[in-house]
Amino acid sequence: MSDLETSPARLWRKICWRILPVVSIAWLCSAVDRGSLGYVAVPLAAELGLSATNIGFAAGLVFVGYFVVPVPGNLIEYRIGARTWITGILIAWSLVTAATAAVDSAATLYLARIGLGFAEGGIGSAILLYLTFWLPRSQQSRALSYFFLTLPASGIIGALMAGFLLSHDGLVFGLAGWRSVFLTEGILSLLVAALVWFTLASKPQDASWLTRREREALRAELDRDAAAAQAPTATSARVPLTDRSVWGLAFASFAISFGVSALAFFLPKMITVVQHGLHNSQAVLITSIPQAIAAVVMVGWARLARRRSPVVTTIIPAAVAAAAIPVAAYAPNGVIFVAAVCAVLAGSYSALPQFWRLPSLWLSGPAAAGGIALIQSGTNLSAFVGPYVTGYAEDLTGSFRDALLVTAMIMLLGVVAIALTGRPALRSRPVRTGPRLAIPPAKPARPATGGGR
Repeated sequence: MSDLETSPARLWRKICWRILPVVSIAWLCSAVDRGSLGYVAVPLAAELGLSATNIGFAAGLVFVGYFVVPVPGNLIEYRIGARTWITGILIAWSLVTAATAAVDSAATLYLARIGLGFAEGGIGSAILLYLTFWLPRSQQSRALSYFFLTLPASGIIGALMAGFLLSHDGLVFGLAGWRSVFLTEGILSLLVAALVWFTLASKPQDASWLTRREREALRAELDRDAAAAQAPTATSARVPLTDRSVWGLAFASFAISFGVSALAFFLPKMITVVQHGLHNSQAVLITSIPQAIAAVVMVGWARLARRRSPVVTTIIPAAVAAAAIPVAAYAPNGVIFVAAVCAVLAGSYSALPQFWRLPSLWLSGPAAAGGIALIQSGTNLSAFVGPYVTGYAEDLTGSFRDALLVTAMIMLLGVVAIALTGRPALRSRPVRTGPRLAIPPAKPARPATGGGR
């Protein structure tokens, strides 16, 4: 019997190494696609004659599909399998993203963004649901923290790629730099679709790389989590729609993500406003600094949070992020502004993986499909409202300050929602943090009985 088969810790590492890189790359591509409009906003607006309100509205339109698709999408995934559903999503959005390189007006940009939202809208909730097929609550903190590293990583990769293409007009088929960004992202997403199709197993029972005893042990651990869920949600996907705790978490996800949504599309422009004289491509590259710092903080916070309440480990970084936003709003120069943004992104990104430990306190089985999607829809709704409000405020006042202050208040309301929603659950149902999985011993071989059949 191998050491791998007898060690729960090794089994969790085996599972994470096989599935996390693949789904992380898929979500990274999604995050880069979502944020690309912010990187190209200045040259795109100049060529097409768009205002900040137009850009904010276009940025938010993608999240109409993100708000509508997750619930039915997760139910489809539950029926047809994660590999098929996630691959289909990737193919659809890669084609729409590539087509965005051809937009020539505000109307065509709006249509492209709506199409991208409906093509890409189910990816986040699909992956989060997929992870519940593989990881019990005892393993989610560290795994989700590494998975959510794709958010700052996407900011770094997206900024570097966009900055390079924007400074090299005509490099890709003679296209303008901003058009090259969309075409390149579409091609890369199509390649990732092939990666998902050929490497991902939909559920543990489909994984040929797990032994029979490992599959049995994993199934038993997941069943124990389902039995310990807060409410009898395992029998119906409709239960989360009437659960106040799920709606509370949906609002909290809206609020925590609001700050990231506002900054994602306007951060390069905010930097050029605060620090005069910077070229847009330079501001785009500077945005990678807060993303890199946020990634380091996320890893450190995940280590501290492993054996602590997910409510507390979500509230603390979210509150830090909310408190840093007014500092950014009143920053007198670019250095202080970027430092405050570092705190905002580090806090928000560190809070997100801890927040996603909370739904499994209530949801399991088919109900997880609807509940996780509903909560994810809160995140997606904020990504529609945040950019639009920020762009509108900038056009109305000539400054981003008011929009940032509104963002801070919304994030503080999210902190309150987490405290009110999460604390009762933790008082009645403590969360295990250590590996309890026990892999059953191999059945002894039947002794030989001599002659005869």
